[in-house]
Amino acid sequence: MKTGNVIPIVIMTNRNPGAIVHECIVVTSDQNCRQCGKCCEKWGWDQKGVIEDIIPWIQNDRTDILSHVGITCTGGQRCTGKDLTAEDLPRVTRIDYWVDAEGRTIQYCPFFSRAGDGKVYCRIHDTKPKVCIGFTPWNEGIRDYALNCPACRDTTP
Repeated sequence: MKTGNVIPIVIMTNRNPGAIVHECIVVTSDQNCRQCGKCCEKWGWDQKGVIEDIIPWIQNDRTDILSHVGITCTGGQRCTGKDLTAEDLPRVTRIDYWVDAEGRTIQYCPFFSRAGDGKVYCRIHDTKPKVCIGFTPWNEGIRDYALNCPACRDTTP
């Protein structure tokens, strides 16, 4: 059973009206994440963050998350987000997911959790980063990976 269709996305521009600029897989209700963890294992680390992610973490004192966020400020000063305040945000030039307590990049997501049922759960699901929320291998054009994704089953990304 085919669960998605490759369709062109047509964007009108002044330079090239009607040009097809990207193709993607349309996700149907049959195409849901199966929580296998392959995405998180492969791409759940070494991602760039956005200010919009860390604002609620600061507001809600989520030092459990912020201590794993690498921050670079103007002038090249590096630290973790643990002691970051809202007043510091204008100086932030780069946000990196994920780091250890000393600010060194780690090669795994510290919030990745495999349960006894074999499924993977995000320990910060209610407030996980936008890069994680928006990731769907069937829409990313990552052909070599998506062909191995259980949720992509019969589609050809």
